[in-house]
Formats: sequence, structure tokens, C-alpha cells
Amino acid sequence: MRRNGITYDTGFVRHGVHSRLRFDADLVARELRVIRDDLHCTAVRVIGGDPERIELAAALAVELGLEVWFSPYPLDLTTHETLALFADCAERAERLRRRGGDVVFVTGAELSIMNHGFLPGDTMEQRLELLSRPERLREVIAEVGTRVNAFLAEAVAAVRERFGGRITYASVPIDRVDWAPFDIVSMDVYRSAEIADRFAEMLADGMRSPALQSKPVAVTEFGAATYRGAGDRGAQGLEIVEYGTDGPVRLTGDHVRDEAGQATYIRELLTAFEAAGVDTAFVFLFALYDHPHRPDGAARDDLDLASYGIVKVYEDRHGTTYPDLPWEPKAAFTAIAEYYGSH
Repeated sequence: MRRNGITYDTGFVRHGVHSRLRFDADLVARELRVIRDDLHCTAVRVIGGDPERIELAAALAVELGLEVWFSPYPLDLTTHETLALFADCAERAERLRRRGGDVVFVTGAELSIMNHGFLPGDTMEQRLELLSRPERLREVIAEVGTRVNAFLAEAVAAVRERFGGRITYASVPIDRVDWAPFDIVSMDVYRSAEIADRFAEMLADGMRSPALQSKPVAVTEFGAATYRGAGDRGAQGLEIVEYGTDGPVRLTGDHVRDEAGQATYIRELLTAFEAAGVDTAFVFLFALYDHPHRPDGAARDDLDLASYGIVKVYEDRHGTTYPDLPWEPKAAFTAIAEYYGSH
């Protein structure tokens, strides 16, 4: 692959609530150095809902020589609110690009699921529930693609007025994206138990499709949670979490930690992406701060089991591998470092 990537979360924002409470420049800079020097990443996708936070992290990554995918991630916003967010972020990304940064702008992610105006449903939960009802989804799928592409055409125009670099969009299949306005084709790709036996074949077939022949293809999101069987669920790994008004509370059942399983899943998908000719892939994700590791409490309180993070975050202590940082690497951290270090 041309670039070895990982996603860095600056905090999701939903209904005004930040998912990441601790965020300061010194911590972000230190974590990005780990990403570059120890994980051997050459690209970082900086995601979040706060433009100032994204810009701060992206600027620090540019200083480290990383290719930056500037990725605002709207949640439960209207199309008008989303366009305003993209316009703001495009101006910030352009400032970095003009200072010499290698910057790609990502015009959102999985918009049809995460935001209003594409799928039926007033909440993300209602829209996700619709995906589990194939008969209902078939009734609306054509309209979804039409709405997504109409919005993306407007979004790309707004971004290109403000940003002079390459543009992409982190898609899922139901978006049915027209890639003509974009410079890079990007997809969120997960392997679940239902498609595991034909995953490599499906990936190869997709890469051979005419629509993908003229542009580089990136995987903007892939990974697994940290409990036994999480890889079989693919993108649904977080479904074992009970949520309150301020975010995750506890796990809904008893689960067994399986760091080796997470590491194997990531290594196998990286191998498949490279074999298929993917240009750039971003592991999801470095750390998920609102899913802390609680080794001393009840098993259902250990939210890290549901985390896609490759480090386990502590609430009240630092780790031992990096004594100045509030987390400890998982097995996936080592697997990624070894894979990227040899490719």
C-alpha cells in the first residue's frame, strides 16, 4: 500500500455532548508521535465533530510529516448543519495545505446512517434498526442513493471553493456513491461472519469494477472490538454496550477479553487489502477515550472490551509501556507495528 494509516479520534459530538473529555495539545502531540514512530504509520485520519480540535490534531500531524485526512464526522445533524461544518473545516484544512501539509479532505462518513435526511428515522438508532430489516430497506434504497449523491454534489462544490487538495468521502454500500466528483474512492470495510468465506473474493471483485479503475481506492475504516467473537460482528461490535444520555454506561452481557482475536482480524484484513491493491487503509482506531478499561471493577463495567481502540485507556492511572500516557497498548498495537514496519 502507498500509505499505512490509522484513525485518530478527537471526540465525536452528538447533541452537544463530547465523547472525549480529555484533549490537550501535549497529549495529542505525544500520541501522534507514537503513531508515527512506533506504529510506523505514514498517514492519519483525524476525525471528530469539533473543527478546532480536528485542526489542532491535524496541524500537529502535519508537523510530524504525516499525510493527514481531515475528516469532520457529523452525527445526527441536518444537511444544512453538515454543510456548515464542512465549509468551516475546508477552510481550516486549506490553511494547513497552504503551509505545506499533505492533506486530503473527507466530506463526512456514512452520512445516510449517521445523519438526517437520507434514511427514514429521527434517530441514529432508528436508522440502524432499519438496516436489519431487508424488506423495508429494499423499499427505500434507491431514494437513499439519490439523496446522498445530491447532497455530496453540493458538499463537494462547497469544499472545493475553500480547499485546493484532494477530496474523498467515507462510504458504505447503501450510499451508492457517484465517484465522479471525487479524487479518491473511499469505503468503510468490515468482514463479518456472514461474508468471511468470500471476503477476499468480494474485495477483489469490487476492486476490478469499472467505477474504481481510474482512481485510487482507500479503506477509511476497518477493525474489530476486543471481546471474543467481535470479529464475527464486524462493524456491529459496539452493539454490546448500554448507553445513557451522556454516552456508554456498561456492557449488556458477559464477554471475554480477546486481544489476540482483535490483532488477528486487523492483520488478516491488512493482508487482504494489500493483495487487492488498496492504496491506503486506516485502522479504526487508535484510542476510544469514552470506553475505558476498568480491570478492577465488574466485568460489565470494562467498556474497553467493546472498544475498537488498539490501546486500552485508563481513567485513573498511566500505563507501563508508556509511563507518561494514560493507556496501555493491546496486542493489536504490536501487530500493526510489525505489519507496517515491514511494509
